[in-house]
Amino acid sequence: MKKSESGTDPAISAQIDQKIAELGDWRTQTLGRMRQLIKEADPEIVEELKWMGTPTWSHDGIVCTGESYKAKVKLTFAKGASLADAAGLFNASLEGNARRAIDIGEGETVDAQAFKALIQEAVAFNVTKKAAKAKRPA
Repeated sequence: MKKSESGTDPAISAQIDQKIAELGDWRTQTLGRMRQLIKEADPEIVEELKWMGTPTWSHDGIVCTGESYKAKVKLTFAKGASLADAAGLFNASLEGNARRAIDIGEGETVDAQAFKALIQEAVAFNVTKKAAKAKRPA
């Protein structure tokens, strides 16, 4: 399998394109927009399909997943509880010790700049954690 410059397998990217298109309603536009913002925020992000075909974006660890339900699109950040989220975008899964999520309903939008900043914060967190782990003596 050949990977693009971002490290994403083009076949996986095409499968994600198809999954999003198959939603066939407002969720197609919403998840497609959020995916584009993720890629703009971190051009090195790697797209994967995990957990029964859930689109997942990673950079030195999982950044977030993109799930779709009948009434919402959910972007779940694996380490969201460790992020500052200065713009207060997290509105779901607030009680856990690790994850945080952004639920987007029909007709709702998320501030693009704030979302990209949150993606960049999540990437920076992953990079820092990976670097710290690498420096630890064995």
